[in-house]
Amino acid sequence: MEDLIKLLDKNGLVFAFLLVGLIMAISYFVSKKFTNNKIPGAAIAISIGLVLAYFGKEKGIASLPAFSGVAILGGSMLRDFSIVSTALGASFTEIKKTGWVGFFCLLVGTSIAFLVGGAVAYTMGYTDAKSVTTIGAGACTFIVGPVTGAAVGASSDVIAISIAIGVIKSVFVTIITPFVAKRLGIDNPQTAMIFGGLVGSTSGVSAGLVATDPKLVPYGALTATFHTAMGCLICPSILYYVVQLIIK
Repeated sequence: MEDLIKLLDKNGLVFAFLLVGLIMAISYFVSKKFTNNKIPGAAIAISIGLVLAYFGKEKGIASLPAFSGVAILGGSMLRDFSIVSTALGASFTEIKKTGWVGFFCLLVGTSIAFLVGGAVAYTMGYTDAKSVTTIGAGACTFIVGPVTGAAVGASSDVIAISIAIGVIKSVFVTIITPFVAKRLGIDNPQTAMIFGGLVGSTSGVSAGLVATDPKLVPYGALTATFHTAMGCLICPSILYYVVQLIIK
């Protein structure tokens, strides 16, 4: 057993790819056979990942020697590469058709998510500006939360809450998107971009649109990525200043 653990630790990244591949295969099998694709496989995979993370320590399952490669696979470099790569299939002509509406949706989506997250934080008993801002930022995406928390000097437990809120939002968006897509008219690149800008959460939007129409993924993911960038820009600066004016 020790030799096996050493082998897996030495080839950690390769084993991490294998592990994630198996989880994805199982998740999509369960989605197809037991939910008739009503619950996207990506949502099931994320849920499995959260359960596995529970059994780890500071770094989740990557704290275990045999699964150390998961920390590399889930690190910021490959994460950012994956986010950027989702937009490569987008057509610039279709993007231009959205125009200022897309930018307006980014502002509205980021502001509403921040407002809701901040209100939840306040009702939970967090009454200082740093905590409210960080948790509000986490409601934008689970990337904006820790970025904002580090910038304003929030505590580690508040940053963890902001990440948790972002993950919950991602799973919710993944599950709900296929059910509401037709009613909201998300059936073309323009509406997919507006949806991505309003909702944010690149992983949730991408997974939800895969279950809706894979051709729409690059467009929704593109503006969802800008949603994250917008949040990282204004949450620790303009919105933090606004929260400081409200909460004294």
